[in-house]
Amino acid sequence: MYIYPDNLKSKAVMWLWELRDIGIIAIGAIVSIVALTQVGIYVLLLITAVYAFLAIRLDDTSILKFLKNSYSFFIGKMQVYEWRLTEE
Repeated sequence: MYIYPDNLKSKAVMWLWELRDIGIIAIGAIVSIVALTQVGIYVLLLITAVYAFLAIRLDDTSILKFLKNSYSFFIGKMQVYEWRLTEE
C-alpha cells in the first residue's frame, strides 16, 4: 500500500515508514536473521526492531527525528551567547 504524499515536497511513505527507512529495516532484518541463524546473536535483531519502532512516522514526525533534534540542541550543537555592555 503506497500512500502518495499530500504535499509534493514531503517524502514518500509506505505504511508507517519512509521508503529509506523500509530499506534500512529490510537490510537490517536480513543481516540480523542471518546472524541469528548462523551465530546465534540476538543483538542485531533487537537493534533492527528498535530502529523500526523509532522510525515510525505519524504526521511527518518520528521518535527518531525527535531524538536527533534533541541531541543536537542539548549536546551536539549547543549555542553560546555572550552578552557584553558596549560603551557608546
